[in-house]
Amino acid sequence: MDRIVAEARRNRERGYREQALKIYPWICAKCGRDFQGKKLRELTVHHKDHNHDNNPPDGRNWELLCLYCHDNEHSRYLDQEWDEEEPPGSEQKPNFTHKPFADLNTLLKDKK
Repeated sequence: MDRIVAEARRNRERGYREQALKIYPWICAKCGRDFQGKKLRELTVHHKDHNHDNNPPDGRNWELLCLYCHDNEHSRYLDQEWDEEEPPGSEQKPNFTHKPFADLNTLLKDKK
């Protein structure tokens, strides 16, 4: 069953990737690098709304991103989701044990 699902996903991805490569120029939408020849395999289709099932035929939910920018985009999205999960006021205050300026006032008084 897992093999069948994985194969279906690959076929779906191949379909919208081929379509996106026909619609858009072979340039990363974030960094602007050009991808021709063998480097074309480094260009990926990114779903702007992060929904891989949203594949309109005109490609308005897609953008072509290089592997690096695509990873960066998903990392930023995951970071944003993680930040939104924290309820307000639940931020932990750092637990510092070293206080480098604790006696600064005393030291300054001694010099006067």
